[in-house]
Amino acid sequence: MRKPWGAVLSSLLLLSLSLSALPLFAQQSAPTGACAAAEQKQLEFWVGEWDATWPGAKAGETAHGTNSIRRILDGCVVQENFSGGDSAHLRGTSVSTFEGKSGKWKQTWVDNEGGYLDFVGEFKNGQMILERETVINGAKTLQRMVWKNITPTEFDWSWEASTDGGKTWQVRWPIHYKRRT
Repeated sequence: MRKPWGAVLSSLLLLSLSLSALPLFAQQSAPTGACAAAEQKQLEFWVGEWDATWPGAKAGETAHGTNSIRRILDGCVVQENFSGGDSAHLRGTSVSTFEGKSGKWKQTWVDNEGGYLDFVGEFKNGQMILERETVINGAKTLQRMVWKNITPTEFDWSWEASTDGGKTWQVRWPIHYKRRT
């Protein structure tokens, strides 16, 4: 059964009005707040494709992996995809964002070994430090990641732990990153 022309025209008018409102909606949903904050650029050095190296299992050996870092969700989130390559079974991903309300960076990491880690921190004195508190073998332990010696083409990252409330830190996994060209 055919629709009367009046109904067709009404439908087209409604569709036209709906489509004309899309640009207004898109403008209203653009990133604001923490996503527009200057601090949001503090992890920009990390964005890109990286080759990673660290001390291997045997003395004198060098292990290799990769890390791919990109911005997602309108640039509000930094997403990491790490692979230990042939050197390590570990594969994982993280998402990081600057939360304006707390004035801190927050990161969540998950991996192929069932790991879930959550971190909070900041960029200060040329280093990004994200840390967390956990319990290991019944002892309160602080864990942190430190990005340091940052240049446009390379940086050092280390996984560190402290069992004395942060007075001293032991490096558990040092990784050197070099940007892929």
